[in-house]
Amino acid sequence: MNYNIYCDESCHLEHDQSSVMVLGAVTCRRDQLIRISEELRQLKIDHNLMRPDERQQNRQQQFELKWTKVSPAKFHFYRDWIRYFFSEQALSFRAVVIEKKRIDHAKWNQDHGTNQTHDDWYYKMFFRLIEPMIDPQSNYHIYLDIKDTRSEENRKQLEKVLRSATRDRINEIIVRVQQIRSYESEIMQMTDLLAGAVGFHHRRRLDRDSTSGLTSLAKLELVRLIQRLSRQTLNTTSWMKEPKFNLLVWRPREVLQ
Repeated sequence: MNYNIYCDESCHLEHDQSSVMVLGAVTCRRDQLIRISEELRQLKIDHNLMRPDERQQNRQQQFELKWTKVSPAKFHFYRDWIRYFFSEQALSFRAVVIEKKRIDHAKWNQDHGTNQTHDDWYYKMFFRLIEPMIDPQSNYHIYLDIKDTRSEENRKQLEKVLRSATRDRINEIIVRVQQIRSYESEIMQMTDLLAGAVGFHHRRRLDRDSTSGLTSLAKLELVRLIQRLSRQTLNTTSWMKEPKFNLLVWRPREVLQ
């Protein structure tokens, strides 16, 4: 079987204002990619966020779905995208949620006599995100959302790590790791939506004294919808083999060993 994996990250820098980092990925069967992309674009048309004649126009000029754009006026549109994800068998999601105060590179270096940087740790986390999604009997095209000037360096390093871990010396399992802009792919936008919702939920849980950006009732209702459809609280790690909406809520002992 052939798959595409679309990866996104939220608040991934070591020293920003967020208490939570989320790495998320949506997997899509490649033989269903065109159909699903068209159906997601049709939802944009149904909600008057795109005209039918815009399908063939410059993708950069089309409406781009983002978690940060969720608002009461567009609530039903975002609700329908989430419902679509849970009803579509060819799509699945996995996320790694990291509470940043638990990251302690100095302790790791002291305990193991090494010099682990934040970048080293970041690649470990990305590997933990993707590795459970890989079946060595299938092949994968992995797409990363372009974030900054270091995106190409991240792409090369992740490609190297994944191929090494899967012993994929002739690129049969990991066919490619490629950067794309999120406006180019509806499924990358779906990754942004689901990862954003998970991050919003955990920031609300941890930052009880903060109201900045965490009071949106529309976003809260979307999180509650995901909780109902996934049958998960989103607070804890899901069953390891959970096929549809898989979460790893990271703790140091689970990864840094």
